[in-house]
Amino acid sequence: MVQRIALGLEYDGRAFCGWQTQPQGCSVQDRLEAALAIIQGAPVRTVTAGRTDTGVHAAFQVVHFDCGEPRPLTAWVRGVNAHLPADISVLWAREVAPDFDARRSALERHYRYLLLNRDVRPALLAGRVGWMHGKLDLEAMQAAAQALVGVHDFTSFRAAECQAKTPVRDLRRAEVQRHGEWVLFDFCANAFLHHQVRNMVGALVRVGLQRRPPEWITELLALRDRSQAAATFAPDGLYLAGVQYDPRHDLPPPAPFLLTPCTP
Repeated sequence: MVQRIALGLEYDGRAFCGWQTQPQGCSVQDRLEAALAIIQGAPVRTVTAGRTDTGVHAAFQVVHFDCGEPRPLTAWVRGVNAHLPADISVLWAREVAPDFDARRSALERHYRYLLLNRDVRPALLAGRVGWMHGKLDLEAMQAAAQALVGVHDFTSFRAAECQAKTPVRDLRRAEVQRHGEWVLFDFCANAFLHHQVRNMVGALVRVGLQRRPPEWITELLALRDRSQAAATFAPDGLYLAGVQYDPRHDLPPPAPFLLTPCTP
């Protein structure tokens, strides 16, 4: 009897060439499928909710796979983790219905960008957070972010190598918050284009540095020209923070993901 299993993952993306499998075996998918195959005793192919890029992290990634030989759910957590590198961890495993698809069943994806906004670069969190030394205008970025919300053609925020059939996406949430030295960017959408989040962060940071007015975001959307927008921001601070599914699938919800300095 074939079982369909869903897994929740977290990983530090610095050592990997993104999620998607590569001939050189350097991706998160390559390492996960190798560990799953050891437990299954046969090759395993996974489907994921979000194909994170090189250097991008996940606090809540969801995948599914089919297994011909049933195993206890603990085998897909503790057993698989025993064969994974320290920077990838299976958080939970659930048996799901045959029609569940980690990618196609996802209703919404949530990405969070963590930006350290201070004069000096990070050391302890290098590679895990973005950094900007210039003072950022929070209100200007918040106003600019609202122009991104809605159903738009996001060509100006799409990587040249993006293979999506359409640049139209439904961005349901775009928020910017400050917590002391930290600036958090949150984006929720039905799906995202290649580099879309990093490109939106790059544009909002340019507004925050007062190099462009908030209205510039609306102009970029209308231009549909990637060459007119800001440079792609570093992957360091980008996390897949959540994936929403229909409650009938009964998957664990994402844990709150917020990196802020400790307060006395």
